[in-house]
Amino acid sequence: MGKTVRLEGRTLEWARDRFARYYGTTEIPPPLRFARREFAAFPFTTEAMMRRHAAFRTADEIREFLARETPRHVYYSSAYYRYPDHPTMPGKEWLGADVVFDLDADHLRGADQRDYAGQLALVRDRVRDLLDDFLFADFGVDPARVQLVFSGGRGYHVHVQDEAFWSLTSPERRELVDYVTGAGFDARRVVATERGTAAAVPDDDTDAPSRRASRAFARLPAADAPGWAGRTSRAVVALLERFDREGSGAASEELVAAGLSPTKAKRLAKLLVDEGAGRKVRETLSLEVRKGDLPPEFLDVVIARAAVEMQGETDAPVTTDIHRLIRLPGSLHGGTGFRVVPLAIERLDEFDPFAGALPDVPASDRATVRVTEDVHYPFPSSPIDLAAGAERELPGPVALFLVLRGEAEFPPSPG
Repeated sequence: MGKTVRLEGRTLEWARDRFARYYGTTEIPPPLRFARREFAAFPFTTEAMMRRHAAFRTADEIREFLARETPRHVYYSSAYYRYPDHPTMPGKEWLGADVVFDLDADHLRGADQRDYAGQLALVRDRVRDLLDDFLFADFGVDPARVQLVFSGGRGYHVHVQDEAFWSLTSPERRELVDYVTGAGFDARRVVATERGTAAAVPDDDTDAPSRRASRAFARLPAADAPGWAGRTSRAVVALLERFDREGSGAASEELVAAGLSPTKAKRLAKLLVDEGAGRKVRETLSLEVRKGDLPPEFLDVVIARAAVEMQGETDAPVTTDIHRLIRLPGSLHGGTGFRVVPLAIERLDEFDPFAGALPDVPASDRATVRVTEDVHYPFPSSPIDLAAGAERELPGPVALFLVLRGEAEFPPSPG
């Protein structure tokens, strides 16, 4: 669930009232086969106990529950049960479960160097990789059987609601995760060796004709090859393109960070960027450059690093847990006040949580809060750039976002 900021007193009552308004007026479509699923919720109080084992026969029962309980967090099971409200897991009688991938900014390399908005943009790109490269291309999942959901917090949930996947056991789901994350994959295995001829360079400076010699060449697979073979080639090309954009200095620093000595890193970066070897590799996928193939450092570091950069990022326990509880689409996230938004796959690239995940409220719905730390958020309707201690009247959903994240509070009442 992630960290939930403790709320008390006036702040607690104000936040709970906002959630109550939302659940009292919002139609939340029930999930697929909801009568076979378990529901659970954290109450909007200072207690931290989850209430579990709820089940509903109709959509009206779900709406009445949300309006009555005003939960801070709402979940439903990825699993289908014969008796979803039974108080014990064996008594529920498991019938199957969706495969759910949870991509969260907390698990992404480089996310700690970005602010919240940047993290959301980064994880959105990873979701696109998961969908296009893995689920659709490699696993053959029908896009119509996939539900994409913004979690309301730091990432996205991808629900595979295909009956062919329902019966998979935890170890079998673990295999899916291992494939997506590239666990145990050695990118050097996909490099092919070909034989060909090359001109041998004379040992002196005479104009003697060069000799033709037969030798082995290393070559990357076709970029459109299936699975990790093509993915590795695309990743190498992308990495070398970035090296060209950023220059040999930045490439050298990255190679040092990957494990090369400064001397070797500088030499390899010069060869790839300044001498054009990287461009030749991108255009031909051949690792043959000046005076033979690229040195072993390329295979040991550059290809391996490119493959790691392209590995899917997913929270493995969510996918492998056949009894997992996941956030209810349409509900509010108790740590941000954002809606848990179901998305059409074609809308992913254009989706902006700071606009599309805010609950609809009247323009008059505003609140004055005091920020407790410097805050910077790109809300299109009300960009936030405030120093700690500043007081500002904000749209209600924006004020709620800051309060739930523990970055704002209500100023003391006059007198």
